Amino acid sequence: MATNEHPLPVSIDDVRAAASAILGAVKQTAFQKSETLSAMLGCEIWLKFENQQFTASFKERGALNKLLQLTDAQKKQGVIAMSAGNHAQGVAYHAKRLGIPAVIVMPEGTPTVKVEGTRAHGAKIVLEGATLEDSANYAAQHGKAEGLTFIHPYDDPLIIAGQGTVALEMLEQGPELDVMMVPIGGGGLMSGMGIVARALAPRMEVIGVQSALYPAMKAAYYGDDAPPALGGDSLAEGIAVKNPGVLTTLIIKSVVDDIVLVSEPQLERAVTLLLDIEKTVAEGAGAAGLAAILADRERFAGRRIGLVVCGGNIDMRLLSDVLTRELARAGRIARLAIDVRDRPGELARLTRILADQDANILDISHHRVFTSTPAKGARTIFEIETRDRQHLDDVVNAISADGYTVSLRGPDEI
Repeated sequence: MATNEHPLPVSIDDVRAAASAILGAVKQTAFQKSETLSAMLGCEIWLKFENQQFTASFKERGALNKLLQLTDAQKKQGVIAMSAGNHAQGVAYHAKRLGIPAVIVMPEGTPTVKVEGTRAHGAKIVLEGATLEDSANYAAQHGKAEGLTFIHPYDDPLIIAGQGTVALEMLEQGPELDVMMVPIGGGGLMSGMGIVARALAPRMEVIGVQSALYPAMKAAYYGDDAPPALGGDSLAEGIAVKNPGVLTTLIIKSVVDDIVLVSEPQLERAVTLLLDIEKTVAEGAGAAGLAAILADRERFAGRRIGLVVCGGNIDMRLLSDVLTRELARAGRIARLAIDVRDRPGELARLTRILADQDANILDISHHRVFTSTPAKGARTIFEIETRDRQHLDDVVNAISADGYTVSLRGPDEI
């Protein structure tokens, strides 16, 4: 764990004060052991279901704590926030409930589900900028011009204290943990939870998780002055932050033991497992903790781990794509390219082989022109459903044994 000689800007007493302030207006979400995931991954996994908040994210906690501390004049004038979605919805929902006008600035590529979810709470939406940083610059300028109070998504002591209430609940609701695993974007959740962990469970290991595409906080934590210039479209857009906060970086260097990175396939797998096993919808950031265990099972074997499913706002089309890709990786759906002779009966012969192997045909396409096969040949593409990887291998072997050239197209080739 890194250390810092200066007193931190948020204390355990600040978090406790936030817990009292937001009591009754924010859910105390469930914290439960996942028996199936624990058995599957060889460790004891406890899940904090912050995706069950009214706006499906922990962000309500910090947003409400900040709004409650505004003066009457500030409340009357209104607030402005920038967010990729979850902070936006938390601010919009509680501002409306408290009668405070709200303007939310969101990056232009924000998922529709988050834009519409925020608009539904009565906030004025402004889509501005390609990144959160661009949106933040616009929000600061517009807010100053209009006299609006800026509600930062993470770099604010009141926001950090509010997010820390997640850890207070976890330590009250569940058993003694060996590890607390927390997603990191700007660092507000990790900062608040880390403060609680260090105060109440100093021997517990505190680990932050970042998308491998956005490793800025890890670079700052380990003193890398020139972090890799990554970025791009991450499934975990809620933690896709290039420049972490000043306050949060200070705190994280003092309260966190390690920061690990997870890949996009690991995030996709984790989202799928949470839906398939726990029947709970998690966005990419919400599944980051589980993805970290998938990435390094040996490190966490036999340990009791608390994970935060920090949000569930994922676009349904995107979720559908993630689930389909995972089915393909597991061998439960596949695309087969089969070279055939262009003559009557070939298609019937192939479908009979598939039927004999109990493979379910989802789609068929037949190509004569746009293919590398000889002029008297064709290529038939079958999309099929199988039970598992072994069943798929059996189907491919049966087609090959009948004299056909067949290639399996994986999810990364489609």
